Amino acid sequence: RRMTRTLRQRAIDRAVYIAVRVVICVIQAMPRSTSERLARQLSVILANRLRIRRTVVRDNLQKAFPDWSIDQIRETARGMWEHLLLMVIEIAHANRVLHMTTWRRHLRIHGMEQVVRTMWSDRPKVVLSGHYGNFELAAYLFGVFGFRTFSVARELDNPLLDRFVTGFRESRGQRILPKKGSAPDVTQVLAENGALGLLGDQAAGPRSSWVEFFDRPVSVHKAIAVFALTSEAPVMVFTATRRGGLFAFDIRLEGLVDPAVGSPEAADNQALSQWYTALLERAIRRVPAQYWWVHNRWRGAPPKVTKRRQAA
Repeated sequence: RRMTRTLRQRAIDRAVYIAVRVVICVIQAMPRSTSERLARQLSVILANRLRIRRTVVRDNLQKAFPDWSIDQIRETARGMWEHLLLMVIEIAHANRVLHMTTWRRHLRIHGMEQVVRTMWSDRPKVVLSGHYGNFELAAYLFGVFGFRTFSVARELDNPLLDRFVTGFRESRGQRILPKKGSAPDVTQVLAENGALGLLGDQAAGPRSSWVEFFDRPVSVHKAIAVFALTSEAPVMVFTATRRGGLFAFDIRLEGLVDPAVGSPEAADNQALSQWYTALLERAIRRVPAQYWWVHNRWRGAPPKVTKRRQAA
């Protein structure tokens, strides 16, 4: 019976993989303008007809923006789905569109001089982003610009899809480290003055660091701050915000802190975690529809709050 389930899962994985590859091929064959129009039309269906995770999305938006009207929440939810579909289209076309000779047609980069100076320094570096804008494209662009980064990412459950996605991520020099069991690799990257890429807005459970995000407590992984502080690595927070249609992006250095100079933002794990979380929140507030509201970011509660509630 166990063997049957394994064969069944393999068949499902292969079917899903083939379906995804067919969709990617169709996207690559269509004019990008047509794909862009379809993304807007499909976003209405996903948000209002199929209602995929609609309750979670609206609940998250109500928590983040308690003064918003229901119409603002609905339009932002629809815009989020349009943004996610545009991300898929951009990933499908990235290898053809973005090169060293073409990126200036599409991108505006803010803070590039500081980025280059830090990335080429003979020190370890930590590059942080979140589930905002096209963060996959931002990581891809580091490779286009000639910077080698080592990014920590969770492996997908479908091994065929995982190899496909990893192939895209590593196609310009980025190296993907599996999230599980990657601590020795991370230590080696930082010891060799490499650049470590991380997402800083993932729920990390009750025993993690707790910070304020949209005036509510959220958990973040302690390891992010630990990696930076123990290696005295400068931490850069990046975003890639779409400013118009496909591939029209503002790549922005939201902030940089250097633990070696003794700044208050890097005084300890808590201070550093709150610093980068506040920068991500500031970016999200600029264009809320480009954040992944499908994730329940406010999952759980700090231990003290939990005990107080239990006592009550």
